[in-house]
Amino acid sequence: MADKNGYVATTKFLFASPTKVRPVANVIKSKPCSEALAILEVMPQKGAELIRGTLKSAVANALNLNKKLDEDMLYVKEIRIDEGPRLRRIWFRGRGRADQLLKRMCHITVIVDEKAGK
Repeated sequence: MADKNGYVATTKFLFASPTKVRPVANVIKSKPCSEALAILEVMPQKGAELIRGTLKSAVANALNLNKKLDEDMLYVKEIRIDEGPRLRRIWFRGRGRADQLLKRMCHITVIVDEKAGK
């Protein structure tokens, strides 16, 4: 999807904590898309795989919506990791007690754009 800021891809309701995914996102911020994909390929975190899929989708959106774009000129303009809903589960403890277990979700938004000037 094209936006005034660039080409956007969003993935919602991913089972990963936003606090664990954000440090991975900060590594690729403002980098060329090809370099960002290479970095995400070798990172061991679960969030790297989730972000990589969204980044590939944003690059595909940019190339398919605008035929004149060159893939080498695209860079990660903005990446947002927003908090999604939380699933509340019961975690049984000793002596008849129970705690609340929160299963967190996140939404990933990646905006790619073409570098100004060649």
